[in-house]
Amino acid sequence: MSDSLRDPAHLAVAAVLGVLLGWLLRNAALRRARRRKQRFFGLPDHSETALVVGRDAGSDGAVARPEVFALLELSALIKECGAQAGVVWADSAHQGFGERTEFCLGPPVSNRRMAAHLRSLLPGVVVSTDPESGQDRGTFVIGSEHYKLDPGAVEYVLLARLTAGEHTRPVFLACGQRPVTLQAATRYLARQHRRLSRRHGPEGTFCLLLKVVNSHAYGPDVVELVADVTRAACAAPRTPAEPAEEGTVRKRLTRG
Repeated sequence: MSDSLRDPAHLAVAAVLGVLLGWLLRNAALRRARRRKQRFFGLPDHSETALVVGRDAGSDGAVARPEVFALLELSALIKECGAQAGVVWADSAHQGFGERTEFCLGPPVSNRRMAAHLRSLLPGVVVSTDPESGQDRGTFVIGSEHYKLDPGAVEYVLLARLTAGEHTRPVFLACGQRPVTLQAATRYLARQHRRLSRRHGPEGTFCLLLKVVNSHAYGPDVVELVADVTRAACAAPRTPAEPAEEGTVRKRLTRG
C-alpha cells in the first residue's frame, strides 16, 4: 500500500467515492427496473389507467369485499409506476381499449365488459353462467378442458395480458369463479410480473389459468399455476367439422 493511501484524508476521500459510486449504481438499477415495470404494465409516468369492476348484486350493487382488496393491490402497483388510477363501473365503460391501460376484474355474469372481452379476445374460453346449470355453474371450458368450481377448496381464475396491436396499451383480465380469486390473481400479477415479462416479453400476450387452493383456510394466499392456456383461449371456436389443429389465433392479438 502506498504512502498516499495510508493518509487518512485520502482514505476518507476513497470511502466517500466508493459510497457515491454504489449509490449511483443502485439508483441506475432501480430506474431500469422501474422502466421495465412501466413497459410491461403500459404505465408511463403520469399516465391514466382504468380499473373496471362489476356491481355485486348481493351487496346493494357495491364492490364485493375481495374485489376491494384486489383494487388496493393494483392501486399500489400503479402508484409505483408513477401513474394514476380511476375506478370505472363495467356497465358505464363504453369505449374500446388501447389508449390507456385497463384492469378488468370479475366474472362475466356481473361484469359485462369482461363478457365482451372474452367474446372478442378470448373466444376459446366459455364460462358457464346459466343459473339452471346447477353444480356446473362457474365452470371454465377452455378448448376441450373443463375446470369445475369447488367453493372454498378449488377455485380457478384466468389472468391475461392482451393487446390490440403494436404501440397500444394492454388490457389485463382477472376472470375468477369467486371474488376471492380476483385478489389472488392480482397479487400473483404484482409478485410475478418480472418473471412474466421475461417469459412472454415486456409487451407480450398471455393467458394463464391459476388455481386458488383451500381459500376457506388460506384465503387468496395459496395460488398454483395450472397452465399457460394462451393458445387454446385465443383460438376461434371450431365448428364440428373443423379439426382441432385448424383453430386459428385471432390475428389482431400480438404474441410476445
